[in-house]
Amino acid sequence: MGTKRTTLPGVGVQYDISTRDGRHVSVVAHEDGRRFLGFYDPEDPDSCQCTVPLDAEEAAKLASLIAPDSTSAAFAPGEIGLDLITERIAIGPDSPYRGRPLGDTRARTRTGASIVAVLRRTGAHPSPGPDYRLEAGDTLLVVGTREGVSDLADIIAGG
Repeated sequence: MGTKRTTLPGVGVQYDISTRDGRHVSVVAHEDGRRFLGFYDPEDPDSCQCTVPLDAEEAAKLASLIAPDSTSAAFAPGEIGLDLITERIAIGPDSPYRGRPLGDTRARTRTGASIVAVLRRTGAHPSPGPDYRLEAGDTLLVVGTREGVSDLADIIAGG
């Protein structure tokens, strides 16, 4: 049995599982919480026979049925347990925080969500301080409750 993890930029992560009898199943975990199960032809491991879309709740339920004594984290990347998730939030050209310091968002105070890194074309900036200036095109890596992260996404978008 083997597993393989592949980052899909701008999409999420794909997990490929090869069973002991040679079958191939994949799980594509999108950044927005959606999941897709893919089932492959045993004779042609590159040929996907069927995909099944799952929302986050359906994926968690399926994970609990498959492995009832473990957490669903192995099946739901982006969900890190204790009702915390990780999300990426883009700084758009119309964001009121474009060109402003990160501290102006007051993210943790307003939502309970934490901005743990800023991803920029020039590289990743982990643990940015409150003086770090945000630019259009930046992507915030955020950890928090689903509600807190959603609220922060609204704030960053100007809502």
